[in-house]
Amino acid sequence: MSSETEAAQFNNDHRVTSGDDEIRHLNDPVRSLPSHAVKDLLSAGVCIRCIFRLFGIRDHAYFRSSLSPSVMCNILGEGDSSSSESMESKLEPEVCRICLGILQFTYHDEKEMLVKRKNGDELAASIAELIRQEGHQIDGFSLEVSTPTIIFENEQAVRLYMKKKYGSELWFQERLSECISTKDALKFAIVNPLEIILDVKSGPSSVRIRLTYSETKPSIIPSKSVDGNGGSKRRKTGTNNGLDTVHVELAGNGTGCCDLSLGQGSPASGRSSTGLAEHESSECSNFPLERVNEPCHLVFQCHRTPIYFGGRYLKFSRNVSQTRWIIDDERMGEASIEEIIGGHIRPMCQGDSYKFHAAGREDIDVRMLGSGRPFLVEVQNARKVPSKALVKEIETRMNNLENKLVGVKNLSLVTSHSWDLMREGEAEKQKQYCALVWISRPLEDEDLQCIASHKDLVSGRDFFLVI
Repeated sequence: MSSETEAAQFNNDHRVTSGDDEIRHLNDPVRSLPSHAVKDLLSAGVCIRCIFRLFGIRDHAYFRSSLSPSVMCNILGEGDSSSSESMESKLEPEVCRICLGILQFTYHDEKEMLVKRKNGDELAASIAELIRQEGHQIDGFSLEVSTPTIIFENEQAVRLYMKKKYGSELWFQERLSECISTKDALKFAIVNPLEIILDVKSGPSSVRIRLTYSETKPSIIPSKSVDGNGGSKRRKTGTNNGLDTVHVELAGNGTGCCDLSLGQGSPASGRSSTGLAEHESSECSNFPLERVNEPCHLVFQCHRTPIYFGGRYLKFSRNVSQTRWIIDDERMGEASIEEIIGGHIRPMCQGDSYKFHAAGREDIDVRMLGSGRPFLVEVQNARKVPSKALVKEIETRMNNLENKLVGVKNLSLVTSHSWDLMREGEAEKQKQYCALVWISRPLEDEDLQCIASHKDLVSGRDFFLVI
């Protein structure tokens, strides 16, 4: 089933928000917004979903609906159906000047093709289709979104402009006290339909769906440093999911520009009643924003954290190395334990690659018998997690190889904690050696006493006289 067909089916089954239904659905939240500020933002090239998030509207459905400026204006009492088409061409920006098309679901794909989705449901359906094409078997997912820092800076410019223009109006403190980030708005739009299409839940998971947006033509923005007279500074901080965000702080304010709470004027701070210093108003508010001609470039990735297989190997040949051993383009030995075991496990998981780890090693001409040596195989980005029965089948297959170079015992799926246990065991283990020595004359008791006197060589060891 194609992504378009899936999206259409999803819309029919789970959502009806077109035409009159869409107007009724949006009526209350839109009418609660200050119409003059909404029209101001629309005319400045800001998309409807960015307007919603700037005003703190958190209903997921508003970010998933197929919105249009004509619907907004009809609700606000401006225009009629006959003028909706011309109104839309005047008000709806081709590419939003804040989100760069992200919340319009418009982007360039990896083949540099321009893609336009109607709503979040269609974008979710296309993501689900890519996951299936790559063959991922998932039982949950976490969604990660990375956006260009220019979006945050554009947002700040708009918010500071609105604070300067509308900061004295009553609705300002109530509605713009906390906006929704572009990342969160995008998640509102696609997480729920992804859960339904994939039939799994989102949350902490080993499977991570990552959307990386980047500017098609990166903007060059002069850096701003902090001085004693004010200005602003940028600092980069890490987030829990490994992505980076940029916080912009106003000097002397202790809070980011996102905090639009109304401050009291103070002669000492040089701030107006809007909470902004006069010079900050002119320096930080780069408004109106420049026209954006191209949306962001989107790279999609679905990746599973490594999975681990543990067990013990035995080596029956004196011509097999533990890992692949090449010297001057010539292989040493007829095979390697790494290739035999990893070469059977990776295809079973459909992983990108694998790494072989063992608790110690032996020389190529030394066999490994007895209980065997512990090992781990780390599979990168496995599309499938095999069942216990399939793992047992692979173990049997390796043990039945015709050449009988290697044997495997107790193969199973293990957690990453086993890696730490194996390393601890490697550091703490004791080795036992057996040596047979031949001499040309019979040994006397004095000879044994002389050997035993060298405590640095024989302390704690057993000696046997073989006749």
